Amino acid sequence: MAPLVLSAHRLLDWPAMRSALIVGGGLAGLTAAFRLQDHCKVTVLEGGPTWGGQIATTRDSGFVIERGGEGFVARSSALPILARDLGMPDALIGQSVFTSYGFDGQRLVALEPGEAATFLGFQVPKEDLGKGIRSLRGGMGSLIDALRAALQDRVEMLAGTTARSVKAGVSRAEVETENAVLGADALIVATSAASAAALLTPLAGHAAAVLADAATMSSVTVELAYPRAAIDHALDGTGFVVALAAQDAGLRACTFTTSKFIDRAPHDKVSLRLFFRPSGDDLAALDDAAWTERAVAGLHRVLKVHGQPLCAWVSRWPNALPVFSDLHRARVCALELALVPFPVLLAGSAFHGSGIDAAVTSGERAAAAILARVV
Repeated sequence: MAPLVLSAHRLLDWPAMRSALIVGGGLAGLTAAFRLQDHCKVTVLEGGPTWGGQIATTRDSGFVIERGGEGFVARSSALPILARDLGMPDALIGQSVFTSYGFDGQRLVALEPGEAATFLGFQVPKEDLGKGIRSLRGGMGSLIDALRAALQDRVEMLAGTTARSVKAGVSRAEVETENAVLGADALIVATSAASAAALLTPLAGHAAAVLADAATMSSVTVELAYPRAAIDHALDGTGFVVALAAQDAGLRACTFTTSKFIDRAPHDKVSLRLFFRPSGDDLAALDDAAWTERAVAGLHRVLKVHGQPLCAWVSRWPNALPVFSDLHRARVCALELALVPFPVLLAGSAFHGSGIDAAVTSGERAAAAILARVV
């Protein structure tokens, strides 16, 4: 947490803030804009056509389908506060079930709390073991909808606008886009690590450049919808994880979506979300039909399923998931130190911890650092 503490206190030498520019319209960037909008002029740039980053929800024929993050750690305090301030505290929901299964290549076995992490080969903080996650009744995309509604007509929102370069002095920052040069008293860079490296290397040199090759992982998820009667299993858990030695075609886990959260499908229908760690070749070569076929085959390997799915939704996230290591944390800290002379802050899960809670917390802290100097 040292880089965040640094960011929250180092603005004592900055001049007064009257405007802020945010590069990146994901959750961290939108959260920062929401906290700043009552206090200074805010502009948000998003290079893509949509807002929300890795949070997106499809609502189709009574199904609620998460295309990105499905929820946040149960211990989060930042998300409930944000939901309250957005006027949607009643939208928060918890898991309906907590039992998880593991597939060892032969059979499903019920797991002890935290044992799913062992199956997948990573560690979960002790405070999170067995507590599950929370979500929003209408899907996590409803958080992005609420943020956009709150920012509408109060914040300049420029989608499809790519930041090409950044310049900054001790009291001003400028971002060049394809059409204009935009200036502000403070700048928040809420992008991927690689994008931040490209923008900030002219300003911070090697400290920024080394983030160009920050490690990331790719993900593909396939949500399958079936009549409830087609699945010959009680679906009485959150889903299953696949032991590392038993993973086939990249299938790592499956969420029993309609068991885990309420109101995710019409009556007598179920949906199951399968998670793949794809190779680069598979990302390039497989279309939606091929990924659906792979998901159906993977599900049949674990559960007894009758017939074909009613619908399938494929979501691809190439090189989107940051990998946190001691080296990456040290590099982020070094970059934040290099940015000390400038009114430039980093925000987002690419820098301050993966996950929805980390993204919101990072956006909140970046906004707080600027608010400390607003007049």
